[in-house]
Amino acid sequence: MVDGLTTTIQLASLALAVWCLISTMRGQPMVVPHLVALAALELLLIAQLVVSVVMLTGGERPPETVVFVSYLLTVVLIPPACAVWGFMERSRWGPAVIAFACFILPVMMVRLEQIWNPILV
Repeated sequence: MVDGLTTTIQLASLALAVWCLISTMRGQPMVVPHLVALAALELLLIAQLVVSVVMLTGGERPPETVVFVSYLLTVVLIPPACAVWGFMERSRWGPAVIAFACFILPVMMVRLEQIWNPILV
C-alpha cells in the first residue's frame, strides 16, 4: 500500500462527500460534475488496486490476504454502484447516496492499511 495514494483517496473522498452533502442540503439532484468527480475518485481507487496487486504478486503479502483482497475489491466497487443508484434517484437524495459512499471509503482505506501493516496499528 502506498501511503500517499491512500491519503489522497481519503481526502478526495471526503471533499466529494462534503460537496454532495451541500448539494443535498440545497435540494439539487445529482448532476454530471458529481459523476465526473466520482469517476476521478474511481481512477484513484483503481490505481490503488493496481499498486496493491503488483505488490501482492511481487511477494509482499499481508497476514490476512483474502480479507485484504475482499476489502480492496469492495472499495473499487462502491463508487460505481453508488453512482448508478444516485443517478437513478433524481431527487435531492441522489447526492446523499454519493456522500454516504464517500464517507465509507476513508474508513475502508484505513482498514486496508490496518490489514496490510498489522504491527504498525
